[in-house]
Amino acid sequence: MNVFDDRFLTRNGLAARQLAALLLGSEPDSRLPRVRDLAEQLGCGNGTVQAALRLLEESGAIETAARGHLGTFLVHSDRSVLWRLSGLGTLLAAMPLPYSRRYEGLATGLRTAFDEAGTPFALTFMRGAGTRTTALLEGKTDLVVLSRFAADRLIEEHPGELSLVVDLGPATYVGAHGLLLRKGADLGKPGLRVAVDHASEDQHILAERAFVGRADIEWVESSYMQLRDLFAQDRVDVTLWNLDEVQGRVGMNVDVLPLGDEITRDLALRNSSAAVIGRSASDNALNAVRDALDLSRVTALQTEVLRGDRMPSY
Repeated sequence: MNVFDDRFLTRNGLAARQLAALLLGSEPDSRLPRVRDLAEQLGCGNGTVQAALRLLEESGAIETAARGHLGTFLVHSDRSVLWRLSGLGTLLAAMPLPYSRRYEGLATGLRTAFDEAGTPFALTFMRGAGTRTTALLEGKTDLVVLSRFAADRLIEEHPGELSLVVDLGPATYVGAHGLLLRKGADLGKPGLRVAVDHASEDQHILAERAFVGRADIEWVESSYMQLRDLFAQDRVDVTLWNLDEVQGRVGMNVDVLPLGDEITRDLALRNSSAAVIGRSASDNALNAVRDALDLSRVTALQTEVLRGDRMPSY
């Protein structure tokens, strides 16, 4: 079916495209809204809605059946055709750099789930939740993947601009956080040098909570890629970090300590859940994503990658 069929450039065709976006979330054998209700929602006449429905049927996007006084039911829909007709285009999601197996599994799960749902989808990778969210607000991406902890903070900072699309549940973003203490360093010594990454919404907030009340801290700005050298060169004493990114890394010259503070453990638990956010103005796209995304499929594929049963593919 040619999406650029001239029929879809007419008034009826534009209504059909709006209807396509609305119907993306409709399940087979569900009753369609009444024509007059659709007309009111789309701001057009009943005849335009009826013509738009015929166009969608002729395009192969939907199949409907009238059932007398029960109304009209959606017998079948082709999500890939509906998505193309809706004009929503390819969704671009920004994720953290895939330097842990958990992130690779998450990218694999998201890509596969969207592909199976017939939704055009692409990934780009950026370090730092703040950087990814700036790209989202500037319209450079459609979706951002980050921790639920960071998502809540950023949505609160941008009321009415950002919305939560989905929360994938515990251990989908990180497994756990811990303290990395340079071997031979004393956690209680005055002037403790703590590595912090302000590009990471999660890391710097959690690090500050972990050392709350310590006025003698010397904060050392760093990124994950610099940590091994900073510890080896005795330029930092400790940091709080995602342990997924530490596993398998040799030459770190650190001891891993558990987080002891109850508040920090609470934050770390919320931090472990992967969330997807989008711009509130893109209601049709956000609703379509919610409908398309099979959360159980995403997490199942991520688990397979973590176990080594599936090669990452994104």
